[in-house]
Amino acid sequence: MAFLLGFNYWSTAGYMARQTDATIHAEIRGLAEQYRRRGLAGLTAVIAERLRRDPGGAALYLLVDGTGQRLVGNLNRWPPDSVAPTGWINFRVSDPIGVGSSEPARAMAARAMVFRLHGDLRLLVGRDVRELTAVRNLMLDALWSGLTITAALALLGGWLISASVVRRLEAVNQVSREIMEGDLSRRVPTDASGDEFDQLAANLNRMLARIEQLMTSVREVSNNIAHDLRTPLTRLRAKLELLVQDQLPPGARAEAEEAVADAEELLATFNALLRIARIESGSRRAAFSRFNLADSARDLAELYEPLAAEREQRLEIQAPAELWLVGDRDLLFQAGANLVDNAMKYTPAGGLILLSASEQGGSVRLTVADSGPGIAPEWREKVCERFFRLDDSRSSPGSGLGLSLVRAVAELHGATLILSDNTPGGNAPGLKVSIVMATAAG
Repeated sequence: MAFLLGFNYWSTAGYMARQTDATIHAEIRGLAEQYRRRGLAGLTAVIAERLRRDPGGAALYLLVDGTGQRLVGNLNRWPPDSVAPTGWINFRVSDPIGVGSSEPARAMAARAMVFRLHGDLRLLVGRDVRELTAVRNLMLDALWSGLTITAALALLGGWLISASVVRRLEAVNQVSREIMEGDLSRRVPTDASGDEFDQLAANLNRMLARIEQLMTSVREVSNNIAHDLRTPLTRLRAKLELLVQDQLPPGARAEAEEAVADAEELLATFNALLRIARIESGSRRAAFSRFNLADSARDLAELYEPLAAEREQRLEIQAPAELWLVGDRDLLFQAGANLVDNAMKYTPAGGLILLSASEQGGSVRLTVADSGPGIAPEWREKVCERFFRLDDSRSSPGSGLGLSLVRAVAELHGATLILSDNTPGGNAPGLKVSIVMATAAG
């Protein structure tokens, strides 16, 4: 747009300037012919005749002698401006002689060529270029107005495009956050415009649909395996328990009892897998209700205090009278039980296990802290994965699904699971695990 306006100005103003110069050249050729044929008297007569016939015209003439005295012409005096080597001069002059007007004289722009004749005579032939200047100024005003409007439209268009891009990117980010929180059914919105963003959203949605399909297939296969194996394992454990009750030699009885324990461990593993699968499916959200987490924490402490006492451990509880939130009470109780069970497993005799429920900054925290060996920072994410166990833990009972279930419960509630040192810098830093959830209003 700016280039088009600039080109229009250059071509139009240039054409008018060339036309003015061509007119002056034509005047000069005519006067030169008269001077050659009729001499100075003829030249003076021609100029006087032209001025008489067109007193208010745009033509400018001035013939002066060697002292600068005007011999003929419609200018009072010789222009003070310097003449270019090409003979052209641009100057400003008041209204020419013969242009009668009641208004005060106005300075006007003029352009002329200067010649030196015999006997120090000088001749100026030019044109009034006020119209050309006015047209130039008008076109410059139009050019600047066009540039201003173009810049304003460009800024407005840029802002609208930027806002649209930011809005559509935010929609993609929002969907990404919801998918990372476990809702694989979310899709990027489209507006049927068919533009690049729409095509990108369509491709992302196809990819997400494929991922959801694969995840569902894997989850169904795992669930089906766990479900199908649980029934024969239950029958196997029942048969082994009947076998233990029979009259068996001492060695055979011990082996039968170990087989029962192994079957129970396998059943516990499959039950944990199925429970995690049900939690991750999100179906438990329908059971969310408002409940007092502080009461659940006290019930949990009351349940585990006898067992801690048997292990010569201290289990303490810190919780206010009321701490309300919206969630699945049973699942959060199970998650807390897993954390307390883990803490008791790794806390030495005489150690302390602190179970606390608190509210801080609009969030509710359920925390279990122990005085055990703790977990190195580089392993804190891995220990939440299914079946992952640290080398030091492989000699102790467990399937490696406890923290996986806790993380699944936390993700179901939109909570954050935080693992940290209980006493940073200590020889036995202990482990502090917190489930941070949003509090319930009212």
